[in-house]
Amino acid sequence: MRQLAFERVSLVMAHGFGRRYFKAFVSGFFVAVPVTVTFLDRVACVARVEGASMQPSLNPEGRLGSDIVLLNRWRIRNYEVHRGDIVSLVSPKNPEQKIIKRVIALEGDIIKTMGYRNKFVRIPGGHVWVEGDHHGHSFDSNSFGPVSLGLLHAHATYILWPPNRWQKLKSFIPPDRNPVEKEDEYLQQ
Repeated sequence: MRQLAFERVSLVMAHGFGRRYFKAFVSGFFVAVPVTVTFLDRVACVARVEGASMQPSLNPEGRLGSDIVLLNRWRIRNYEVHRGDIVSLVSPKNPEQKIIKRVIALEGDIIKTMGYRNKFVRIPGGHVWVEGDHHGHSFDSNSFGPVSLGLLHAHATYILWPPNRWQKLKSFIPPDRNPVEKEDEYLQQ
Protein backbone atom coordinates (compact mmCIF):
# COMPACT_ATOMS: atom_id res chain seq x y z
CA MET A 1 0.00 0.00 0.00
CA ARG A 2 2.84 2.35 0.88
CA GLN A 3 4.47 1.62 -2.45
CA LEU A 4 1.25 2.47 -4.32
CA ALA A 5 0.87 5.78 -2.41
CA PHE A 6 4.53 6.64 -3.12
CA GLU A 7 4.04 5.93 -6.84
CA ARG A 8 0.89 8.08 -6.87
CA VAL A 9 2.72 10.99 -5.18
CA SER A 10 5.64 10.64 -7.61
CA LEU A 11 3.26 10.63 -10.57
CA VAL A 12 1.45 13.75 -9.32
CA MET A 13 4.79 15.51 -8.73
CA ALA A 14 6.03 14.52 -12.17
CA HIS A 15 2.79 15.76 -13.71
CA GLY A 16 3.15 19.08 -11.85
CA PHE A 17 6.79 19.36 -12.93
CA GLY A 18 5.80 18.70 -16.55
CA ARG A 19 3.15 21.39 -16.40
CA ARG A 20 5.59 23.93 -14.91
CA TYR A 21 8.20 22.99 -17.52
CA PHE A 22 5.66 23.41 -20.31
CA LYS A 23 4.55 26.82 -18.96
CA ALA A 24 8.18 27.97 -18.69
CA PHE A 25 8.88 26.75 -22.21
CA VAL A 26 5.83 28.50 -23.69
CA SER A 27 6.51 31.78 -21.90
CA GLY A 28 10.19 31.61 -22.91
CA PHE A 29 9.18 30.89 -26.48
CA PHE A 30 6.88 33.92 -26.61
CA VAL A 31 9.72 36.11 -25.35
CA ALA A 32 12.53 34.55 -27.40
CA VAL A 33 10.83 34.62 -30.80
CA PRO A 34 10.10 38.38 -30.90
CA VAL A 35 13.54 39.17 -29.48
CA THR A 36 15.21 36.96 -32.11
CA VAL A 37 13.14 38.37 -34.96
CA THR A 38 13.87 41.94 -33.84
CA PHE A 39 17.59 41.16 -33.52
CA LEU A 40 17.77 39.65 -37.03
CA ASP A 41 15.70 42.48 -38.49
CA ARG A 42 17.49 45.41 -36.83
CA VAL A 43 20.93 44.34 -35.60
CA ALA A 44 22.63 41.54 -37.54
CA CYS A 45 22.05 38.43 -39.61
CA VAL A 46 24.09 35.93 -41.59
CA ALA A 47 24.02 35.32 -45.34
CA ARG A 48 25.55 32.96 -47.86
CA VAL A 49 27.49 34.69 -50.63
CA GLU A 50 27.10 33.03 -54.00
CA GLY A 51 28.79 33.81 -57.28
CA ALA A 52 32.13 35.15 -58.43
CA SER A 53 31.49 38.90 -58.46
CA MET A 54 33.36 39.56 -55.20
CA GLN A 55 36.36 37.30 -55.83
CA PRO A 56 38.99 37.22 -54.41
CA SER A 57 37.58 38.93 -51.27
CA LEU A 58 34.64 36.51 -51.04
CA ASN A 59 34.31 33.00 -52.48
CA PRO A 60 37.93 32.75 -53.66
CA GLU A 61 37.45 29.06 -54.44
CA GLY A 62 34.62 29.76 -56.87
CA ARG A 63 32.01 27.03 -57.17
CA LEU A 64 33.82 24.79 -54.67
CA GLY A 65 32.37 26.68 -51.71
CA SER A 66 30.38 29.68 -50.58
CA ASP A 67 31.42 32.08 -47.85
CA ILE A 68 28.94 32.86 -45.10
CA VAL A 69 29.21 36.42 -43.81
CA LEU A 70 27.90 38.41 -40.86
CA LEU A 71 25.77 41.32 -42.03
CA ASN A 72 25.65 44.28 -39.63
CA ARG A 73 22.27 45.93 -40.17
CA TRP A 74 22.67 48.31 -37.23
CA ARG A 75 25.54 50.24 -38.83
CA ILE A 76 23.65 50.81 -42.07
CA ARG A 77 20.50 52.17 -40.37
CA ASN A 78 21.72 55.80 -40.63
CA TYR A 79 23.41 55.19 -43.99
CA GLU A 80 26.87 55.31 -42.38
CA VAL A 81 28.73 54.07 -45.44
CA HIS A 82 32.37 54.59 -46.32
CA ARG A 83 34.38 54.05 -49.48
CA GLY A 84 35.61 50.47 -49.54
CA ASP A 85 32.85 49.00 -47.36
CA ILE A 86 31.30 45.73 -48.53
CA VAL A 87 27.52 46.09 -48.42
CA SER A 88 24.47 44.00 -49.08
CA LEU A 89 21.75 45.76 -51.05
CA VAL A 90 18.51 45.12 -52.86
CA SER A 91 19.24 44.68 -56.57
CA PRO A 92 18.05 47.74 -58.51
CA LYS A 93 17.03 45.43 -61.39
CA ASN A 94 15.37 42.66 -59.35
CA PRO A 95 13.87 43.73 -55.99
CA GLU A 96 13.47 40.07 -54.99
CA GLN A 97 17.25 39.60 -54.98
CA LYS A 98 19.96 40.89 -52.65
CA ILE A 99 23.47 41.46 -53.99
CA ILE A 100 26.76 42.11 -52.24
CA LYS A 101 29.21 44.72 -53.58
CA ARG A 102 31.96 47.14 -52.52
CA VAL A 103 31.20 50.86 -52.17
CA ILE A 104 33.55 52.69 -54.54
CA ALA A 105 32.20 56.26 -54.47
CA LEU A 106 29.89 58.35 -52.28
CA GLU A 107 27.53 61.19 -53.10
CA GLY A 108 29.33 64.12 -54.69
CA ASP A 109 32.27 61.98 -55.88
CA ILE A 110 33.18 61.77 -59.56
CA ILE A 111 33.99 58.25 -60.71
CA LYS A 112 35.51 56.99 -63.95
CA THR A 113 33.23 54.17 -65.01
CA MET A 114 34.10 50.84 -66.58
CA GLY A 115 31.54 50.33 -69.32
CA TYR A 116 28.68 52.51 -68.09
CA ARG A 117 26.96 54.74 -70.67
CA ASN A 118 28.99 57.78 -69.52
CA LYS A 119 32.75 57.68 -69.07
CA PHE A 120 32.50 59.78 -65.90
CA VAL A 121 29.62 60.04 -63.44
CA ARG A 122 29.07 62.46 -60.57
CA ILE A 123 27.31 60.52 -57.82
CA PRO A 124 24.04 62.32 -56.96
CA GLY A 125 22.95 63.06 -53.38
CA GLY A 126 21.58 60.05 -51.52
CA HIS A 127 23.41 57.57 -53.80
CA VAL A 128 26.58 55.47 -53.90
CA TRP A 129 28.55 53.70 -56.64
CA VAL A 130 29.05 49.96 -56.00
CA GLU A 131 31.19 47.42 -57.83
CA GLY A 132 32.19 43.81 -57.46
CA ASP A 133 35.87 43.01 -56.92
CA HIS A 134 35.89 40.70 -59.96
CA HIS A 135 35.10 43.26 -62.65
CA GLY A 136 34.52 40.90 -65.54
CA HIS A 137 31.92 38.89 -63.61
CA SER A 138 29.98 41.55 -61.72
CA PHE A 139 26.53 43.04 -62.24
CA ASP A 140 27.07 46.38 -60.52
CA SER A 141 26.86 50.16 -60.92
CA ASN A 142 28.70 49.87 -64.23
CA SER A 143 25.51 48.17 -65.45
CA PHE A 144 22.77 50.04 -63.56
CA GLY A 145 24.38 53.31 -62.40
CA PRO A 146 24.45 54.92 -58.96
CA VAL A 147 22.43 53.15 -56.26
CA SER A 148 20.04 54.85 -53.84
CA LEU A 149 21.09 54.64 -50.19
CA GLY A 150 17.57 53.36 -49.49
CA LEU A 151 18.44 50.08 -51.21
CA LEU A 152 21.27 49.31 -48.77
CA HIS A 153 20.46 46.34 -46.55
CA ALA A 154 23.54 45.71 -44.38
CA HIS A 155 27.29 46.09 -44.00
CA ALA A 156 29.26 42.83 -44.35
CA THR A 157 31.75 42.72 -41.49
CA TYR A 158 33.09 39.17 -41.00
CA ILE A 159 33.48 35.89 -42.86
CA LEU A 160 32.01 33.24 -40.54
CA TRP A 161 32.30 30.14 -42.71
CA PRO A 162 34.33 28.19 -43.75
CA PRO A 163 36.41 28.14 -40.55
CA ASN A 164 39.73 28.40 -42.39
CA ARG A 165 38.58 31.82 -43.72
CA TRP A 166 37.37 33.37 -40.43
CA GLN A 167 38.35 37.02 -40.68
CA LYS A 168 37.19 40.59 -40.49
CA LEU A 169 36.42 41.99 -43.93
CA LYS A 170 38.67 44.90 -44.75
CA SER A 171 37.40 48.13 -46.28
CA PHE A 172 39.58 49.18 -49.17
CA ILE A 173 39.26 50.60 -52.64
CA PRO A 174 41.27 49.00 -55.43
CA PRO A 175 44.01 51.50 -56.41
CA ASP A 176 42.64 52.07 -59.91
CA ARG A 177 39.08 52.72 -58.65
CA ASN A 178 39.56 55.87 -56.56
CA PRO A 179 37.24 58.78 -57.34
CA VAL A 180 38.61 61.41 -59.73
CA GLU A 181 40.88 63.76 -57.78
CA LYS A 182 40.32 66.92 -59.76
CA GLU A 183 37.15 68.15 -61.35
CA ASP A 184 39.24 69.43 -64.28
CA GLU A 185 39.89 65.85 -65.41
CA TYR A 186 36.12 65.23 -65.34
CA LEU A 187 35.28 68.44 -67.21
CA GLN A 188 37.80 67.75 -69.98
CA GLN A 189 36.01 64.55 -70.95
